[in-house]
Amino acid sequence: MIRVITAVFLLVCSSIFAQDKYEAGMKKAFELWGQGQNDQAAAMFERIASAEKNNWLPNYYVALVNTTQAFSMLQDKEKINAMLTKAQTAQDAAIAIAPNEPELMVMQAMIYTAYIASDPMTNGMKLSGKVNELYAKARAIAPNNPRVVFGQAEFNMGSARFFGTDTKPICAEISRAVELFASYQAPSQFHPKWGLDRAKEAQAECNKK
Repeated sequence: MIRVITAVFLLVCSSIFAQDKYEAGMKKAFELWGQGQNDQAAAMFERIASAEKNNWLPNYYVALVNTTQAFSMLQDKEKINAMLTKAQTAQDAAIAIAPNEPELMVMQAMIYTAYIASDPMTNGMKLSGKVNELYAKARAIAPNNPRVVFGQAEFNMGSARFFGTDTKPICAEISRAVELFASYQAPSQFHPKWGLDRAKEAQAECNKK
């Protein structure tokens, strides 16, 4: 009986230690990212992902860090392709863990959008349909997720500006996304919470018209 109790105690202690290590690592990675140390942050998320085999979040952030960087250097095709390749590798690993996670559908749509933005003539026709399909699938699962609503609206806004179509319905969706951000409760401290600042900026652009 004592052996059983000891074994349970050690198992609980080990689980708590692992969780504490995970939390500390994630907080450090976010801190590095917040300081603009993107490569170091991505590397730390990668290390966490290698230890957290059943947790999609670390790989999600590897993809997010690299995709966000790619959007900031759209003219450098070589760097963009390298970053988006890293993002896709991490994305694939995350999808293998959580294939029906709407946040990952948004992430995949963002990767495709970065490819489109870097080379619209080559990738626009090839990937736009896939982006729309991803947002439609995510919206069917999580219609009130603010990143789903805003991501779709932001992508549609880009298309509307390119083709010169009416943006008023899209602006309405952006305003709805801002409202959804205000009431959104993330499932955990490390689940995605980003997007409100961008949504407010888009809303402000809409209000200028």
